[in-house]
Amino acid sequence: MARIKYYYDTETCKYERVKTSTLDVVLNVLGIIALTLSMAVGLLFIGGNYFESPRELMLKNEVKELEFYYQSLESDIHKLEQQLASLEYRDDKIYRAVLGAEPIDKNIREGGAGGSDRFEEIRNKKIDHDELIIKVEELVSKLKRKVYIESKSQDDVVALAENKEKLFAAIPAIQPVANKELIALASGYGMRIHPVYKVLKLHTGVDFAATIGTPIYATADGTIDKLEVSFSGYGKVIEIDHGFGYRTRYAHMHGFAVSQGQHVKRGDLIGYVGDTGLSTAPHLHYEVFVNGLVVNPVHYFFNDLNPAEYEKIIELASIENQSLGM
Repeated sequence: MARIKYYYDTETCKYERVKTSTLDVVLNVLGIIALTLSMAVGLLFIGGNYFESPRELMLKNEVKELEFYYQSLESDIHKLEQQLASLEYRDDKIYRAVLGAEPIDKNIREGGAGGSDRFEEIRNKKIDHDELIIKVEELVSKLKRKVYIESKSQDDVVALAENKEKLFAAIPAIQPVANKELIALASGYGMRIHPVYKVLKLHTGVDFAATIGTPIYATADGTIDKLEVSFSGYGKVIEIDHGFGYRTRYAHMHGFAVSQGQHVKRGDLIGYVGDTGLSTAPHLHYEVFVNGLVVNPVHYFFNDLNPAEYEKIIELASIENQSLGM
């Protein structure tokens, strides 16, 4: 039941009933509504600025968790970079140095990682925490590039190692006849008296004096490239192509133990000492070629000789005597 209000009228000295118009009611209602809305807005403002909503708390926790995982991921990436740097160091300073190869150019290793289009795409999509994502993407992209370069480098190192092993096997490294006491070296490389013409002439190999039938051995791995019989010159001769620019010649032989095109290993029997062609006594004339040029063979006996023996054979080879053949 609505309460009826009265007021005292001093003119009539009576209590008169308060009459409320519709406008007053409307204004009162509007005032109450306005006050309520003002209070609500004020409360929302205070709550929004000084108190966090459950959703904000959830988002903050998600951000903290994301930052934690980012820091953990960044730490893992830096550890991988350190391990990769160690591999790069060993690759350049050890593996390539041992194999005689140039290190990878630093500009290639540190070159741009690319991916700018990808980063721009992330920015355009306005993804939450896009700068954080881009930073991780940049680190990962750079690491992937370095890993790829190092992987290709390791492939090159393996190929170099395999070729180096083949190269070592292709370098003449032993004496072609068993010569433990170094007395069979009859004539060395250089200007020597020709056995027939009796004039100084370049002797392009070394002569090993030995009895007919003494075994002759391949001084390095290779392929029998030439097997020839002549009644003058080198007589019965074998030439072996070792690859990598190395080639050897075995002349004045008595007989062959191999055939044309046959592959031989260092130390394999290839024939026997003889006295064929332009020769004055049983011996083996032995020559070494490097990239088509004849060189002094005594520098290619290192697998057989200790330092004292090497000095001895250098002394024997330097004596300017008469060669036993051409």
